[in-house]
Amino acid sequence: MADATRLPPVLVMGVSGSGKSTVGEALTAALVARGEAAEFVDADALHPQVNKDKMHEGIPLTDEDRRPWLDACSERIAAVQASGSRCVMANSALKRAYRDRLREDAPTLFIAFLDGSRELIAERQSHRHHEYMPNSLLDSQFATLERPESDEAFGAVAIHGSVDETVAQILAVLP
Repeated sequence: MADATRLPPVLVMGVSGSGKSTVGEALTAALVARGEAAEFVDADALHPQVNKDKMHEGIPLTDEDRRPWLDACSERIAAVQASGSRCVMANSALKRAYRDRLREDAPTLFIAFLDGSRELIAERQSHRHHEYMPNSLLDSQFATLERPESDEAFGAVAIHGSVDETVAQILAVLP
């Protein structure tokens, strides 16, 4: 069994509706099935209530709103890694600055970027209800999105297939 403290944590990132939580949970299960200690964390659960309330009202979060949330996410990644498990976190991390903040405490962070068209994601969102993230914020998500750059450890993963196919793509590029 590999030492998870030496394996990079995985950030499953993308816009709302791209499948971060579903894929993150399935990826975690696949890692465990192959003998790794891994723990899934849904970053949505780490948002302070004031952020949830704002999003529920259809108001996009500002960078200032996200700061305490990103701090909590970074602390959680570090804690999971320190416990001996590889952290798999579902987190939109739409801006480079947000990913840079997470890398402050997890410099080996690997990004699995769930890449899909606005049309595909809008279609998926039309079939789900999120606790506080209304579909009306999809355009602001795409406007905010800064795709990972070549100096970031990442794999862009097409999301048009099944969850199993998406997980297989991630496993193929995951360090």
